[in-house]
Amino acid sequence: MTRRRDDGDASTFTLRRVQAMLGLSRTVVAGLIAEGFVAPTRGRHNEWRFTFQDLMLLRTAHALQAAQIPPRRILRALSRLKANLPDALPLTGLRITAIGSDVAVRDRSGRWRADSGQLLMDFDIAPVAGSVAIIERDQHDDVQAWFERGRALESSDAAAAEAAYLQVLALAPDHADAYINLGALWCEAGRFAEVVTLSKQAVARCPDCALIRFNQGVSLDHLERLAEAQASYEQCLELDPTLADAHYNLARVREQLGDKRGALRHFSAYRRLQR
Repeated sequence: MTRRRDDGDASTFTLRRVQAMLGLSRTVVAGLIAEGFVAPTRGRHNEWRFTFQDLMLLRTAHALQAAQIPPRRILRALSRLKANLPDALPLTGLRITAIGSDVAVRDRSGRWRADSGQLLMDFDIAPVAGSVAIIERDQHDDVQAWFERGRALESSDAAAAEAAYLQVLALAPDHADAYINLGALWCEAGRFAEVVTLSKQAVARCPDCALIRFNQGVSLDHLERLAEAQASYEQCLELDPTLADAHYNLARVREQLGDKRGALRHFSAYRRLQR
């Protein structure tokens, strides 16, 4: 069953994008939908459209199926989990795992059972020299590993890089560099409306990052939302007046808006910084 129609909201994802980001086949995704794990909307051409929340649930359901968790338990866990997931990028890091036949969720407040909400001890178990050791995990290591993976994949596999950066933001929603790199990746792909949506979340989490404002300005500029682009470039330069490209772009926008004097001032600033 699908939800109401979605008219192509830039904050939703197509089936092809979901497959690329999660590495799942169309058959697997269709099966998860048929089993009721997710209920995507329908777009204007009757295509499936998935929210970020849907992506999290799809990935979780597939992983739990692979761990041989009974379907009823998966549905019960996902039902409770869905009620606690944000609609867009998560405000807290989430990690969903199978522990025996149970489904566990870890966020920044600790680890808890997805079906009952019962808190669990936040430890992992690993074999050490034939015995069992309990190891407290360092989330920072996970974040850095995903970020480095994203950077390494940008030139060879943009979809995998995107998925890695989204994972960084799931674990560390105030990771400015992940917002910057993901925004730049989407700008290069022409996904400017999605960058605008991402930038709003990024600005709220990282208000002092000039490059996030720059990416926001670039995307608004390409969408011909010139007054908003001008504001973003100005905010960028308030945070870092040495960004030459921001001066150049702002000069172009001011020129298009008929502000020749303002345009000249920023063209001059751009040339000065280039020297």
